[in-house]
Amino acid sequence: MKLMIVILRDGDAGAVVDRLVHEGYRVTRIASTGGFLRRGNVTLLIGVENHQVDAVVDLLRGTCGPPEPGQHRATIFVVEAVHFEQV
Repeated sequence: MKLMIVILRDGDAGAVVDRLVHEGYRVTRIASTGGFLRRGNVTLLIGVENHQVDAVVDLLRGTCGPPEPGQHRATIFVVEAVHFEQV
């Protein structure tokens, strides 16, 4: 299992979360602030199976709006989730 940590612009977050939920992914949304430009960001935590990582990245590419000059649509970290449990 993988944990995807996705940092994206405030303006894209609603559409991305809606699309992720519609596609059956579970997502946690956390408000955050960028360190460089001090702009509003959103950090998403998405738990996926290994084979779903590419599909989520494609979903992000297709859902996030075009980046501003010198910016990116999203920053994505994919880390191994050694243990997952819901209580």
